[in-house]
Amino acid sequence: MPPEEQRLRLPSPDRLSNLPIHLIDDILSRLSFRDVVRTSTLSVDWQYTCRRFPEVKFDQTVWETQEDLTSPTIGFIPILDCFFRFHIGTTLKVTLDIASLKVCPNVDRLIHLLDTNFIQHFVLKLPFTYPPYKIPYFFFNCSALRHLYLKECEIHLPRFFQGFNKLISLKLKFVTLSSDTFESLISNCPLLENLVLKDINNPYVMSINDPKLRSFVFRGDIQLIYLENVPLLSNVQYEPKELVLEEKYDFDNIFSSIPALEYFSWDHFEVDIESTKFIPTRLPSILNCLKRLFISWITLGEFFELSFALCMIRSSPNLEEIEIQGCILNDGNYFESVPQEVVDEIPASFSDITINNLRTVKFYDVLLEEGEMQLIKVLLANSPALVKLEIKPSQMETDKSLKVLAEITKFQQTSSKAEVVYLVD
Repeated sequence: MPPEEQRLRLPSPDRLSNLPIHLIDDILSRLSFRDVVRTSTLSVDWQYTCRRFPEVKFDQTVWETQEDLTSPTIGFIPILDCFFRFHIGTTLKVTLDIASLKVCPNVDRLIHLLDTNFIQHFVLKLPFTYPPYKIPYFFFNCSALRHLYLKECEIHLPRFFQGFNKLISLKLKFVTLSSDTFESLISNCPLLENLVLKDINNPYVMSINDPKLRSFVFRGDIQLIYLENVPLLSNVQYEPKELVLEEKYDFDNIFSSIPALEYFSWDHFEVDIESTKFIPTRLPSILNCLKRLFISWITLGEFFELSFALCMIRSSPNLEEIEIQGCILNDGNYFESVPQEVVDEIPASFSDITINNLRTVKFYDVLLEEGEMQLIKVLLANSPALVKLEIKPSQMETDKSLKVLAEITKFQQTSSKAEVVYLVD
């Protein structure tokens, strides 16, 4: 065979295997665990790469196929045993996501197989069971943890617990624990920066004392959260299930302990009608650091919800971005409509306010009733740096939509650069 043909038939170089190890790990981290294991059949080198890969994710795709009718509870344990028997080196990240199962297998073996001196990232997402799965005391020896996510379980701290001294991110969802346990856990995570609490099973007040905390996401009864010491907290996302204001300062207390707040998101909630009278014109503690305000699933035709939005905007003189997303189910029927005198007072309530840094305003899925129109009007008139006002009305007849647009274009604009973008389907 001529040399030229021999060169043509030589196998192409294995460029993937020659990549730096950190790039190979990055590629493998984007694959399912089943596919990661399959790479071990490529060559002896890839078999080693698979066996020393520091990230492991167990979910239903590992043991469940269309042809495999074996109970996940039966198939789960052998796979765990097999993996840890052949694995080489340190496992830094372990994910067990079996939340969709109807029966929760015994995961104690996985917990006990963790290398408590090295594991840095642990995710445990279990199905609902009653009573909930109790995290074994052994787990609280994981001294190197930096990221922890627990779902559908119960936490009791052992007496020997000395804290997760390296933990920077904690997410608890549908977790059962007492207030004392929660407060002890938080106070023993001195580097904690990111905290997510969703649907915590505890009917009592929980205090958060965390000088390093920067981001907090909460879904549940907001009256049960007390931010005691969070001087660096700048990103807050609330999804309160219900809001009941009983005293004059209840609303102000939600924000008075967050002096560094820069981004605030407030999602859909149910509110007691009597709470409207406790919403102030503006907060006693002005939110000087707040730059981004996001309110979703809101109905500005409701008295409380318009009062809430107006109070937040009036109390935030350094806002740069406002986004309001209306409730798409809103049909114009309200529990407590906005009184006409309140609508008429909106321009006067902004007479001493100039939002000098506001550049972007977005209204999505709004009915553009009189209260909303007055809010748009004062934002255009009181925002000298405004660049873009984007409006997407809720479903509206074409003729009415055009009339509303024509009215908005006549509003006074302080900013010469302000562009009004009107989006219609």
